[in-house]
Amino acid sequence: MAKKYLDVNVYEAAQERIGYLFSEFDNVLVAFSGGKDSSVCLEMCYDYAAERGLLDRLFMYHLDYEAQYQMTTDFVDEAFARFDGVKKYRLCLPIKAKCCCNMQGGTWTPWDENARELWVRDMPVGADVINAGNCQFEYDDADYTVQDNFCDWFVETHGKTAIVIGIRADESLNRYRAVATAKAKKYKGKSWINNNRAYIIYDWHVDDVWIYNAKFAKPYNKLYDLYYKAGLPIELMRVASPFHDCGAATLKLYKVIDPNNWARMVGRVNGVNFTSIYGGTTAMGWKSITKPDHFTWKEYCYFLLDTLPEKTREHYLEKLNTSIKFWREKGGALGDETIDELKAEDADFEDKGYTSNYTSRKRVITFDDYLDDTNCTNFRELPTYKRMCVCIMKNDYYCKYMGFSQTKQERTRRMEAIKRYEKL
Repeated sequence: MAKKYLDVNVYEAAQERIGYLFSEFDNVLVAFSGGKDSSVCLEMCYDYAAERGLLDRLFMYHLDYEAQYQMTTDFVDEAFARFDGVKKYRLCLPIKAKCCCNMQGGTWTPWDENARELWVRDMPVGADVINAGNCQFEYDDADYTVQDNFCDWFVETHGKTAIVIGIRADESLNRYRAVATAKAKKYKGKSWINNNRAYIIYDWHVDDVWIYNAKFAKPYNKLYDLYYKAGLPIELMRVASPFHDCGAATLKLYKVIDPNNWARMVGRVNGVNFTSIYGGTTAMGWKSITKPDHFTWKEYCYFLLDTLPEKTREHYLEKLNTSIKFWREKGGALGDETIDELKAEDADFEDKGYTSNYTSRKRVITFDDYLDDTNCTNFRELPTYKRMCVCIMKNDYYCKYMGFSQTKQERTRRMEAIKRYEKL
């Protein structure tokens, strides 16, 4: 989606978008995480609705991950109390939340009844709480899918609804894609509405968020002040799920900022303390790792696998064996420069010749087994046991570092979510 500049500033554009939502939809539902972007969306929607007597059509929800900064919980509690006239929902559900710490899988389960004695804090109480005891939609799924299920349920029970999501396109490539994807069903040609998901601040920069808060004297999560004093870059200032892979490098801040919660978090999910100590370091394989001298990388890979729980080990082995079979039987297309470097390393491979499936000239190469390691410039194109060790050591459960894509099951679940969107 190419940039197209308007004759209004981003605040004025957001106000026009909010007005459009209230004119086109029966209800406006704001997804509120307690972070800076969703807070701005909620503040603007509330002010617009309050000034025009539309508060009965404004709703908000918060997905509570159980383990989060106390300052975030306090800010969410304050917001739930402050926005009078707005119907609220707090989702406290045993979902499958992404996790970079858990040695037994790629997710953890907040509000798990089987681990009640280990909960980081007591479950909130009140009429706005949706938990396993009163939930009317499917929640035994990944966190984003559960939010989709909640929104679908809300539409079914309340009518035509715009879901406001605080995403800014310049924050990350994934967020840009969420807004700009060409496959999304645009609502009446509006580039900032996918189906009924509305991104009213998609064109804001981070400076715009803080200018808005200062100009209109809006409350915000004071956790950001501590992040700023700690010298944390803006892109690492996360307030949501602490165990998400995006937050591994800053998990250690919990020890200083929220020591009471930290003590409980260490006992809540295995691997938390290890990640807090080594997240972002060579021990986690973010840049480079070392191995014991008496191991080859292949031997070290299988040694690491043997240290894992059976279910996790079998998961990694399935990924590894599938990849080895691919490179042995089908092969991958590599450029001439990479192939010349492999020859210089005296690597064992078979050249199947040029392929016509690529616009640039590439040749299909097969390996009978993974390389142990390589010094090739484009090493990420090549299968090595060292890269597999990196995945295991940093709990890269889905092996993104190896370039693995989603499995058929994962793609099926994603397509089901897209189909639900298209029905709205």
